[in-house]
Amino acid sequence: RLHQFDKVELVKIVTPESSYEELEKLVRDAEKVLQELELPYRVVELCTGDLGFSASKTYDIEVWMPSYNRYREISSCSNCEDFQARRMKLRYKTKNGKNVYCHTLNGSGLAVGRTLAAILENYQQEDGSVIVPKALRPYLGGLEVIKPQE
Repeated sequence: RLHQFDKVELVKIVTPESSYEELEKLVRDAEKVLQELELPYRVVELCTGDLGFSASKTYDIEVWMPSYNRYREISSCSNCEDFQARRMKLRYKTKNGKNVYCHTLNGSGLAVGRTLAAILENYQQEDGSVIVPKALRPYLGGLEVIKPQE
């Protein structure tokens, strides 16, 4: 099992009134990448017992991994409400001049290694070649198929 990996972290600092809508937007941002890559995925809301210590609500995004024959977590997005803000003393001033703690949201923008593995597994053909997802072709000089070396 790999204990170190690269990922892009998504962070939002928002008002308490907007934090749950912003959490939904954060999940949609992570989903958009999987949609562009045309990878099968699902979004799972964690039950209270599975939440991290600081989170009030968490969604896991799981991608289908054929080698496991199941979905595996590729991203996690959480609303920590004011838990982190209190520890940082992160506040903003309302129009009335009152200091209020911000809400913080954290999300992984997809674990890079697992995303690459999901692409290879979901796009591999019987002959060992891999179809390049349409969204990635412009970055690979228009390459449509990666063929195994002979």
